[in-house]
Amino acid sequence: MKRLSFIWLIVVYYAFAKACPAQTITSPNKAFELKVSLSQEGTPQYQLDYKGDAVVETSSLGFEIKDDEKSLKNDFEMVGTATSTFDETWEPVWGEESEIRNHYNELEVDLKQKETNRLMTLRFRLFDDGLGFRYEFPQQEFTYFIIKEELTEFAMTGDHTAYWIAGDYDTQEYDYTTSKLSEIRGLHESSISGNASQTPIKPTGVQTALMMKTDDGLYINIHEAALIDYSAMHLMLYDENMVFTSHLTPDVNGDKAYMQAPTTTPWRTVIVGDDATDILASRMTYNLNDPVAIEDTSWIKPVKYVGVWWEMITGKSSWSYTDELPAIQLGKTDYSKLEPNSTHAATTEHVKEYIDFAAKHGFDAVLVEGWNVGWEDWFGNSKDYVFDFVTPYPDFDVEEVHEYAQANDVKMIMHHETSGATRNYERHLDTAFQFMKKYDYDAVKTGYVGNVMPRGEHHYGQWLVNHYQYVLEKAADYEIMINAHEAVRPTGIARTYPNLIGNESARGTEFQAFGGSKPNHTTILPFTRLIGGPMDYTPGIFEMDISKLNPLNDSHGNFTIANQLGLYVVMYSPLQMAADLPENYNRFLDAFQFIKDVPVDWSKSVYLEAEPGEYITTARKDKNSDNWFVGNSNGTTPRTALVDLDFLEKGKKYIATIYADAADAHYKTNPQAYKITTKKVTSKSDLKIYTAPGGGFGISIVEVD
Repeated sequence: MKRLSFIWLIVVYYAFAKACPAQTITSPNKAFELKVSLSQEGTPQYQLDYKGDAVVETSSLGFEIKDDEKSLKNDFEMVGTATSTFDETWEPVWGEESEIRNHYNELEVDLKQKETNRLMTLRFRLFDDGLGFRYEFPQQEFTYFIIKEELTEFAMTGDHTAYWIAGDYDTQEYDYTTSKLSEIRGLHESSISGNASQTPIKPTGVQTALMMKTDDGLYINIHEAALIDYSAMHLMLYDENMVFTSHLTPDVNGDKAYMQAPTTTPWRTVIVGDDATDILASRMTYNLNDPVAIEDTSWIKPVKYVGVWWEMITGKSSWSYTDELPAIQLGKTDYSKLEPNSTHAATTEHVKEYIDFAAKHGFDAVLVEGWNVGWEDWFGNSKDYVFDFVTPYPDFDVEEVHEYAQANDVKMIMHHETSGATRNYERHLDTAFQFMKKYDYDAVKTGYVGNVMPRGEHHYGQWLVNHYQYVLEKAADYEIMINAHEAVRPTGIARTYPNLIGNESARGTEFQAFGGSKPNHTTILPFTRLIGGPMDYTPGIFEMDISKLNPLNDSHGNFTIANQLGLYVVMYSPLQMAADLPENYNRFLDAFQFIKDVPVDWSKSVYLEAEPGEYITTARKDKNSDNWFVGNSNGTTPRTALVDLDFLEKGKKYIATIYADAADAHYKTNPQAYKITTKKVTSKSDLKIYTAPGGGFGISIVEVD
């Protein structure tokens, strides 16, 4: 799995003097310099410079400890330092490229608190694209402690432009706001929209990954990596001096994390680039995670799927089987005696129609939601025993669907909505996974809609972070892939557990049926949400007027058909859904061809142009052929993209099929206007392609003799 190309080079020296000079390291390319020091009060500090100028000014590090008069923020002395270099190339199971280089210079700073003799290590890794650092606590008498707050600072050098969503302990499903840092406080309240479960952090709390741009045109991204057994980090802005301080998600008691040494925190990351494409190309978040922990990964395979889902999202159909009772009790409610409604979607015959569609058009799998009992009162009732994950409704024949899918060479994707009742899910997990294996389900979409059980816990607290990890590792034991919705945002853990083939953890396509998202939403997500891993964004909606599916829903999608095609390349994921109804694809089969052709696994990715909130154009090479695909997502301003094809192999000829916005396309007034053209191209060619407001394009490039 890994190819080691440069063995550890270690230079160790110890300085036991009471006052230590600042410790410095540079990145392998010398563009970055890191300085680590102690203040006069013994507070650990760091500063990050890029090409001679500060990116993060002098910032403090440390912790407030609960029930302890002595915090872990000052009175430290350096008792040892070590530097090293690491360089390897590793091969991901799936990804945006077939090889990833992991190259950094490391500085380890060992600290001792003079009054208490507590030990803490700061580990910094400086890459060619930025900085990762974490706290480590070695084995010592100071073993058990509770973090009241982590005090990590990120001192910005100015009033940068930020692309942000409000900090929240329970949801990331907000539209992005673009503003100056100084404007966050005034815009914070209006940036918060309704959600099934939310606990906003006010007045200047924002979520990571946070994307910023300086007045000088430098791009900065702050996030975290390897979130294990710890609470998710938010950022609180002290706008009088433009300093962000970490703000951890609390538990029901207000505590932030329970620690037992030896242990480590997640990595805090700062990615920096001269061009916005540098941020998209960074693999630092993955590189800060451990290598793959699954010995045999042959069962983990990228998936393109359709599903019984969008019709319920729009309100055309329902998850529930009956409207006869206001509430049900599993094991006591006899569904055979209840009158079925006329809207339940997950029926045997209807699912067979989706299997037929998948088989006809070459899709790998079909997702079915609402197949299992319990949906009549699943949400909002603080109910623990919501689902058992194995009992079907009377109109869904598990055995018949299984046999029909097998006969058509189509896999089924399981759906486990927990309604936030995590203890109930853990109680049923082995039985549910055994049920999946019996009926040949290789993947499951998990869901955590609503407030969390146990009551008072939050979606992004340490308790839930540990739950998500438990489910992921248990699934690996059963050789099951996980697509987690409403879970904590990803932090590169898919490197270690590549059976995590998808997450939602952001405002996905479903919100286009709930009133819409901003037209430039998908020009920001790759800089924020996707920094930590792929998203199950569920693109491919061809009918934007939701009232045509459900007359009671007047929502309208803020995108064009060409935009939806481009997202299959721009929004990377090894799990891609064609989310619309089959009848809508049958109306636009020529455009649907791009969705059928586009791969879900890549050997190389080239980020051609990007500006957060404005546009992204990405080219990717298929992992299993020499074909290339290009995708674009455009914001609200019409523009002409110049696509330079110099990434193609020199001396070869190709046919490019271009799926683009028509001249009169517009996400509001004419979203279904597109044109398809073909052109002979080589590596010397370039393409000028018009993109409409809320538009985009997709290009397939196939080699010809």
